[in-house]
Amino acid sequence: MLKILVPVDGADNVGPVVDHLLRLRAASGEPDIHLLNVQIPIDSGHARMFVGHDELERYHRDEGLAALEAARRLLDAAGVRYTHHIAVGHVADTIIRYAGEHRFDKIVMGTHGRSGLMLALLGSVAHEVLERSTIPVTLVKPGATG
Repeated sequence: MLKILVPVDGADNVGPVVDHLLRLRAASGEPDIHLLNVQIPIDSGHARMFVGHDELERYHRDEGLAALEAARRLLDAAGVRYTHHIAVGHVADTIIRYAGEHRFDKIVMGTHGRSGLMLALLGSVAHEVLERSTIPVTLVKPGATG
């Protein structure tokens, strides 16, 4: 069974990713799908003075679940089994480390469609994962079909 990690950031690019997963499922059988949302840590010492550890954990969990909602809803509607995870850390590093530690066969993730100057200025988690991962990565563009 193909074990697939699907990083999800809560953006509206999840539909084409789920469509891609459904095509993989039709072609290869039931994959082991794991949704992952990575929350950026709150490192400010000032924030930590006013917000306790439990509150931060609850905040990351709630934000992560909200980011995963659309992907979960689409997979549920299609009758696809999956598990979901929430992690905290630098996004690309955490995706790459998580994929390696849990021995995924493939990473499938959406892109935001940035290119040229916007990509150079803003960077891209998808691009960083593609460049640094030792695990095969499939990037799904917004609006991708078939």
